[in-house]
Amino acid sequence: MQNRWVWQLGVLHDALERLDALAEQWQTTRDDLPADARPGTDAHDNALALHHAECWDALHDWATHGHTLTEINTAARRAPSPLALPPTVTAAPAADQTAPVHR
Repeated sequence: MQNRWVWQLGVLHDALERLDALAEQWQTTRDDLPADARPGTDAHDNALALHHAECWDALHDWATHGHTLTEINTAARRAPSPLALPPTVTAAPAADQTAPVHR
């Protein structure tokens, strides 16, 4: 475990919350646009550009710290699990030894 992971996960969590809030804000903004404000019109495109600009900071946090999730996953896969069964030793099959049977 790396000490920085806790901090980085906090940054990612905060960024995700900001993106969720911005997505809700965009839904409201889009719903409040005039009926003729379709994609390609200045009203729509300017509002969308503003929304995208507001998202950049949170997206930058994900671009910077998102690799932490892969690091944690890799470390978890390599770590011994207390739930895993210990490896068992199996006897190697004996060489073909046929002994005569005495009756």
